Amino acid sequence: MALVIAQALMAQARPDSFSDLVDKVSPAVVNITTSTVVARGAGPSPIVPEGSPFEDFFREFRDRNGDGDRPRRTSALGSGFVISEDGFVVTNNHVIESADEIIIEFFSGKELTAEVIGTDPKTDIALLKVETDAPLPFVTFGDSDTARVGDWVMAMGNPLGQGFSASAGIVSARNRALSGTYDDYIQTDAAINRGNSGGPLFNMDAQVIGVNTAILSPTGGSIGIGFSMASNVVTRVVDQLKEYGETRRGWLGVRIQDVTDDVAEAIGLEEVRGALVTDVPEGPAADGGMKAGDVILSFDGTQVQDTRELVRQVGNTEVGKSVRVMVFREGKTQSLKITLGRREEAEGAVPAAQPGADNGGETSSQEILGLTISPLNEELRGQLELESDATGLVVTDVDNLSEAYEKGVRAGDLITEAGQQEVTSMSDLEDRIAEAREAGRKSILLLVRRAGEPRFVALPVDAETSE
Repeated sequence: MALVIAQALMAQARPDSFSDLVDKVSPAVVNITTSTVVARGAGPSPIVPEGSPFEDFFREFRDRNGDGDRPRRTSALGSGFVISEDGFVVTNNHVIESADEIIIEFFSGKELTAEVIGTDPKTDIALLKVETDAPLPFVTFGDSDTARVGDWVMAMGNPLGQGFSASAGIVSARNRALSGTYDDYIQTDAAINRGNSGGPLFNMDAQVIGVNTAILSPTGGSIGIGFSMASNVVTRVVDQLKEYGETRRGWLGVRIQDVTDDVAEAIGLEEVRGALVTDVPEGPAADGGMKAGDVILSFDGTQVQDTRELVRQVGNTEVGKSVRVMVFREGKTQSLKITLGRREEAEGAVPAAQPGADNGGETSSQEILGLTISPLNEELRGQLELESDATGLVVTDVDNLSEAYEKGVRAGDLITEAGQQEVTSMSDLEDRIAEAREAGRKSILLLVRRAGEPRFVALPVDAETSE
């Protein structure tokens, strides 16, 4: 009897047909055709040695079939959907990027020319606008955070240029990250192919919970692993593009890395979570008193689990807002008040340089923690192309069997801090190691810079300090 009830419930959960949903949303889904003028000579050409008997043949063939190097027009296909009756259309940035002309084709067959209101390459979202006298059918966004793995979804778009097409599947996974800073993808097995890019992913309430953006495939065709940018990311971007024509993300002004088990142990952090600050260049965080070595535990009242979560929280916060940031520093928590800047204005900013210091006159190398280390001198400064005010200890060699090597430390790296204190001499480093041992630490935290990029590495201190 229980089996019969379970089967009945499963049958009830499975839709008999998606036809009503398709009928409801199709008028708001659009095909997008773009055209771009490109230089004829931009593509690859056969390489023929000068004086070869084939030289004249290839020149004549190219001129006959390609009209020499004259520009030519190329076209591309994609999908999108209308989000307002006055003609705002959402699609992927890569669908319309560099396009000279954008044509929107509606389900009715009507075509309109669109203009670009704004784009956001970081989330691959673009907002378009068409002018129309009559109100357009449109669809609304749903709350992607309520989508559960196993929920039914339907993708619509223009796969392989075949025109309006629907495919159904389930939410296969949530919170997928591909390569971007603000990625929050819904994975689905609904068929998504080339041309589906920019099309909507619907839930069963006819709400858009994702924008179909990418597929994972060894063949280039759908194998049931598609990705849609979550609507809760898209709506924030669209609202800003509509209001400003560009994005305006909050900026904290720090470089960060995830907290690992050994890093947490090295600094005495009981819970392995948060974002470890590796550098604080000039900016909002520096003005608010944040320091390299701080672990950000909460931002604006919300706990921080890892770097990805912090980046999204900051980016979604209003520019100019003053927020409370809780950090872990030297065994205690501390609250900082920081007024956020704007990320778009800060991108490409150069981190503040470290203050200069004397190396104490040391010139000899020592082996410690599996590393061969030398004080920074003018010769090494020149070899590593370091600024004149750079300080620290230079790694000249790494034992291939050491934990330091396993954790990515390499010759040429510059150690600027140990135990969250600046080091400029071998005695500084030895003192920090001794302090870590006396405090019962199993590891010591080193701040390592490579080509100016900082990161923290925790190394065990249970070995001898020198050999």
